[in-house]
Amino acid sequence: MRKPKASAKEPPLRIVRTVSDLRAVVQGWRGAGEGVALVPTMGALHEGHLTLVRRARERVRRVVVSLFVNPTQFAPSEDFTAYPRDEAGDAAKLAEAGVDLLFAPSVATMYPPGDATAVSVARLSAGLCGPWRPGHFQGVATVVTKLLAQCLPDVAAFGEKDYQQLQVIKRLARDLHLPVEILGVATVREPSGLALSSRNAYLSVDERKIAARVYQVIGGMAARLAKAPAEVAKASAAGRAALLAAGFATVEYLEVCDAKTLQPLTVVDRPARVLVAARLGKTRLIDNVPVVPAT
Repeated sequence: MRKPKASAKEPPLRIVRTVSDLRAVVQGWRGAGEGVALVPTMGALHEGHLTLVRRARERVRRVVVSLFVNPTQFAPSEDFTAYPRDEAGDAAKLAEAGVDLLFAPSVATMYPPGDATAVSVARLSAGLCGPWRPGHFQGVATVVTKLLAQCLPDVAAFGEKDYQQLQVIKRLARDLHLPVEILGVATVREPSGLALSSRNAYLSVDERKIAARVYQVIGGMAARLAKAPAEVAKASAAGRAALLAAGFATVEYLEVCDAKTLQPLTVVDRPARVLVAARLGKTRLIDNVPVVPAT
């Protein structure tokens, strides 16, 4: 069956690569009184990204998706070179999802020669992934600040799977008085519970089965702590042991933290989150779930 042709009112996905072209399109929408949302991505798009698009579309008329594999958020030992890239495939998915504009800048556009400015968010970046990925959150904060300044959206959507990143971005938008709503969107999962991630492509068939244990373990911890909020230490130790027994090589962290400040808790006496990072083969998996008190 042939795919219906795009109507005259809804042209095919447009791709721009310069800030001036991005701003020209957005300015036109603004002149027509239309709201604008930004969904920043590094490509290798999956259903999680498309869910961000749909949530953004619920809030405003126009949606911009950025596609930029940001070198400053990768450490020298990480997978910048190997990170999956498929602009044509990503563009096809975005067109199908009804995205209005794809912004796909070059590294030179995002970081012009002589670029000397970086954005850091203290405290929220210090724990969890921070010690394991030096410089990562500065790279994230810097590129997101650039994208927000370039697009000037009303809303910017980010997934809760990268929960620490979400909190860092919310803080930088608040601290820098940026006129944008940072919208957090719930994690999208496979039927097994595994959180969707572009890096899941690195998992073998057998590793994918083991990877599903992450959600089972942290979900079990959250259920336990909802009923026994003082058992953080016991639940964390049991969860770590369960992941190692399942086949994970390393559990970088498995912590119960304040949902806003990300400070570790010994007793769940406020809104909290169970957060984990663990390595399976060559894949680093992160995930998190809220702790919902028993009623």
